[in-house]
Amino acid sequence: MRKVYTRTGDDGSTGLFHGGRVGKDAAGPRAYGAVDEAVSALGLARAEADRGSELDELLVQLERELFVAGAELATDPERRAKLEPGVSRVTAEMVAALEPIIDDVTARFEVPQEFVLPGENRVAAALDVARTIVRRAERESVAAARDGWLDDSHVVPYLNRLADLVYTLARWQEGAYRPVRTGDI
Repeated sequence: MRKVYTRTGDDGSTGLFHGGRVGKDAAGPRAYGAVDEAVSALGLARAEADRGSELDELLVQLERELFVAGAELATDPERRAKLEPGVSRVTAEMVAALEPIIDDVTARFEVPQEFVLPGENRVAAALDVARTIVRRAERESVAAARDGWLDDSHVVPYLNRLADLVYTLARWQEGAYRPVRTGDI
């Protein structure tokens, strides 16, 4: 039986995709850790969606694409040449492909002009949680890029677009929404 634990991380380091080790608190692991959380949050939203629905199928696709972003972030900058576009490296085409989906979904409802109070239903609430985690993954990826972890990467634009898409999906799943008015708080 293969054991899940290896004890190699007990010293505070973690292994990287394509080899190498760094501290678990290094820029890359912080960013791919947030991406991993985003995958799980989208999985929670998917668990609330109807199986086989358009939303379910889209969330599966997005979870898989986040694994691509995670693989890129989990690769030592000196080994980035080993990354494969669309498999372990985010491409410009992946970023661009999110925009028509956002446009299509946005055409299905009236875009709120005020702040939105999350929680109209379980699917939308789960999507709003996922959106905030994707935004954190984006911030961590920006920090990783500034630390020299990402070179010529599309991870940050992908996460930026993905957060917009997840926001849009949440509003779509709400149907009618209740805006937050300043007099309400």
